[in-house]
Amino acid sequence: MSAFERSRESFRITTDVALMDVDAIHAYLTRSYWAAGISRDLVARSMAGSLCFGLLDVGRQIGFARIITDRATYAYLCDVYVLEEFQKRGLGTLFMQELMTHSDLQGLRRFSLVTRDAHRLYEKCGFAPLANPAGHMEIVRPGLYLR
Repeated sequence: MSAFERSRESFRITTDVALMDVDAIHAYLTRSYWAAGISRDLVARSMAGSLCFGLLDVGRQIGFARIITDRATYAYLCDVYVLEEFQKRGLGTLFMQELMTHSDLQGLRRFSLVTRDAHRLYEKCGFAPLANPAGHMEIVRPGLYLR
């Protein structure tokens, strides 16, 4: 995996998981609509098997994104957040635009994501509605972590 670091002012985007705060990431994800109730262990395991990006402000974890990928043909973007107190400052756009430049994410045949309410953010980075929705299938288990 290629090392990745970007900085602007006091903000740092990194793929170095040693710099990421798993407790802070877990605290956000467990209250998110997509991973409510997820265990800390499951967050750590998911990070270990993914390409992770941390958004830090002077070392404090203020954002996160996880990409499940083979680094050759496919990637799935998930668990993206920027803490509420840092929103409305362009950091989500900056975070997404920078992570999209990672060398392991270039030349992919398909790069997908699911969002309930951030379509405009992802459209800025080239994402669009499914070209062939009828060809996509899924197994969905809502509330799985709350059981």
